[in-house]
Amino acid sequence: MLNIIGKKNIFLSFSAILVLASILAIVFFGLKQGIDFLGGSLLKFSIKDTKAEISDLENIFKQTLGISDFKVIYDSQNNYYFVRLPHLSQSDYEKVVSELKNKYSSFEELSFQSIGPSVGQELRKKSLTAIAFVLLGISLYIAFAFRKVFQPVSSWKYGFITLITLFHDVIIPTGFLAYLGKYHGIEIDSNFIVALLVVMGFSVHDTIVVFDRIRENLLILRSKMDFEQIVNQSVNQTLVRSINTSLTLIFVLIALYIWGPLSLKYFILTLLIGVTAGTYSSIFVASPLLVVWQKLSKK
Repeated sequence: MLNIIGKKNIFLSFSAILVLASILAIVFFGLKQGIDFLGGSLLKFSIKDTKAEISDLENIFKQTLGISDFKVIYDSQNNYYFVRLPHLSQSDYEKVVSELKNKYSSFEELSFQSIGPSVGQELRKKSLTAIAFVLLGISLYIAFAFRKVFQPVSSWKYGFITLITLFHDVIIPTGFLAYLGKYHGIEIDSNFIVALLVVMGFSVHDTIVVFDRIRENLLILRSKMDFEQIVNQSVNQTLVRSINTSLTLIFVLIALYIWGPLSLKYFILTLLIGVTAGTYSSIFVASPLLVVWQKLSKK
């Protein structure tokens, strides 16, 4: 049996370093927001007969069309081009499409979306509200589900520790995206919010499994073992299940990240980092925090 709880200081310190680094990245780098939150336009198109050079496309938008704020991305797997632009009026949009058609005879528009600044601000506000309510709702549910567990750790503490681990699982991928936004120009959009919500749902599932085993073992082994031994045994009993369940998803996400569409690349990356962090926190953060809190309460 692995002595996970006995080495809790190592695991908790590692998590604290990751969380601190993520918070610093968010504070100093910020998050580079996409058109979903700031407003703007996104044009997706293909050029079938030839491969257009990125520099040629940039010259069209900058010199011919007089647009200075834009970004061109090429998806080599599907031969798609994505151009991130400011919010365009109907006439400006038609001018862009007309110029590309004149330059490339095989130009084919695949999609175009445009979001005004006010809509983007409203979506940003609703996204943050959704995350806050999910965090609060999950914590209250855990506290309610464990309401009959009052010794040696109160039920509300299970909910509060769940909230801490969810914060851990959300802040780490957010910090990584802040780093990518600063040095690689990666933008976050509504897919990023969806990914965080999925991560929270997956993470809390693993945490509940471990906590539920602790609750069962408390009823059976309380007279035979102390609290730290019971928690350590419970974590070991659920360890293989938690890792195997997470690995099945992680392998799928890795495959999607490598061979999936470019438009979902950073959505999948957020999921991959979040699920990995969630698996770690369910095993090496949530249960050790229970033991630490119980020891502090006794003192």
